[in-house]
Amino acid sequence: MDASFRDSFLIKWKKFFGEEELPITFYYTNEGDRAELVKPGSVHRCVIAALQLVRNGRSLSFDAESIGCFGGRRYLGFSQTVRPDFEYFLSCGIPGKMEGERYKKTPEIAAEAMKLSMPFKAPARFVVWKRWDSLTQLDNPEVVVFFARPDVLSGLFTLANFDEAEANGVLAPFGSGCSSIVHYPLIEKDAARPRAIIGMFDVSARPFVPLDKLSFAVPMPKFKHMVQNMEESFLITNSWKAVQQRIQGSK
Repeated sequence: MDASFRDSFLIKWKKFFGEEELPITFYYTNEGDRAELVKPGSVHRCVIAALQLVRNGRSLSFDAESIGCFGGRRYLGFSQTVRPDFEYFLSCGIPGKMEGERYKKTPEIAAEAMKLSMPFKAPARFVVWKRWDSLTQLDNPEVVVFFARPDVLSGLFTLANFDEAEANGVLAPFGSGCSSIVHYPLIEKDAARPRAIIGMFDVSARPFVPLDKLSFAVPMPKFKHMVQNMEESFLITNSWKAVQQRIQGSK
């Protein structure tokens, strides 16, 4: 990570968003010394819950053994399989055997949704998570993830669409909490026109994030453009100043 770019964003973030929560980042690497390796069972089995530590400033590295959730291992690319009868787990369940989450109406719809999901395999042994202000020159973040309140989210959303002619510069695909901040943004990272992902709508993940926050995950190529555009965007207008005052007042 270029230190000047890291610091430039920190200055601009404080200028336009005040003391709002800094984003976290992640990248994959085979280097095992970039952050503290999470030992199996030492943090919450849900990746979203464990990331609260990163949001508080603690840098962590995960491998396949670190993650206790079957879905977390899959959506972070460390496993390519799904649990048996997953289409029933995602929908109506199996009486006497399995309780269903009822996120899809039928097992058939759930199975079709699984077929449409693009596979993802972790490109390296470790995934390293760091808060933005903890990044060093050795780090090469691939995705930037915000946990944002609605007014902050409106700013990020509008900034992501600032240099886009089409209306869908931001997506909100159905998926688990970890898929919305890892799986989908990584797919977008390699696209000709990377888009940001609004997420954390997963009901199972909601207890592990503040009740007034959603996630906003941006592939690094798009994030660089967003940062470069900040000083000439709506963020310098009186319209944003009105929102900014409300953000500051609500703290």
